[in-house]
Amino acid sequence: MRSWLEHLVTRRLLLGTSTILGGLGGLSIAQGSGGQATASSHNRHDVQLSRSESHARHGGMVTVGEVDHGRNGFDPYAMLVDWDRGSISEAANGQIVRDYEIVAEDKDIEIAPGLIFPAWTYNGRVPGPTLRVTEGDRVRIRFRNYGSHPHTLHFHGIHSARMDGVPGAGEIMPGEEFIYEFDARPYGCHLYHCHSVPLKRHVHKGLYGAFIVDPDPTRHPDAADAAWSRLLDSPENAIWQEFVMVMNGFDTNFDDENEVYAVNSIAHAYMKRPILIDRARPVRVYLVNVTEFDPVNSLHLHANFFDYYDHGTTLTPTLRTVDTVMQCQGQRGILEFSFKDHEPGIYMFHAHQSEFAELGWMSMFDVRETIT
Repeated sequence: MRSWLEHLVTRRLLLGTSTILGGLGGLSIAQGSGGQATASSHNRHDVQLSRSESHARHGGMVTVGEVDHGRNGFDPYAMLVDWDRGSISEAANGQIVRDYEIVAEDKDIEIAPGLIFPAWTYNGRVPGPTLRVTEGDRVRIRFRNYGSHPHTLHFHGIHSARMDGVPGAGEIMPGEEFIYEFDARPYGCHLYHCHSVPLKRHVHKGLYGAFIVDPDPTRHPDAADAAWSRLLDSPENAIWQEFVMVMNGFDTNFDDENEVYAVNSIAHAYMKRPILIDRARPVRVYLVNVTEFDPVNSLHLHANFFDYYDHGTTLTPTLRTVDTVMQCQGQRGILEFSFKDHEPGIYMFHAHQSEFAELGWMSMFDVRETIT
């Protein structure tokens, strides 16, 4: 089995676009942050894989070294539970108003040890902040474009044409700003992204994020228990362990083919540092696919099964007792499962496209008796 870096190098050589420096000691994929991704050895860690070490630990399918999250300005582990609730106020009619500020900016980010990608970001991170609101809230976003290209915010939801964030409805030029305002509906697991053209480039470069609308239980008396369990900060919700996972990929030389795959942008982040799970508490995953250049992405859960809510817009499962789900780009959903009948241990989950897993989309849950 080839190591992760050998696989990436082989793909680049087949395409005739890479230069290998010093065997596996360094990798040059492009010409600097102005265009394509770059990777090189540096003092903090080495890009190359230790073949014997990686085989001993993870069967040869993991990057070696650590990404500098301080340099990036975001940590994929913290990103799992980083809900942005906005600045909250109350309108004269009693409606809750949530104000946000989102800035588009160009920024180099490290997506694997030593591999730098010239991203376009919302608030300096990829994916952008996870906006979490309640059904019926007024959402108001002041969007500033500090990037080098025209950008927009397009929300998957229900709103007017003026707020749709598409060409013709008002692209925001560099240095300009715009206020998007709408009521949050329907409830569910949604997303937002730039809709400027060429669309595939603006999305692939990193301009996307999760948009979660919790159900208002008072609007759903026939399924109030399920609605309360999803409403953040409610006692019913407190028993759940909730995580947001945005599946994405990175085309490091801009040939319309991904070389790196990940959840929340950092290759193998949750394999090197498994996600802690309290065995006694149920798990809910908000899963969003924004992978460009591949028709589908997927999640497979080992040694367990889950209920799935397509788009999150129902309070009863659309699929029951499955262990794999596929999503096309822009599709999303909610997974619910439990490890209460399992022994503690390390449980794998990953894309069930083997190439995606080997190139970064492989993760672990660390299930323990109690988490304090």
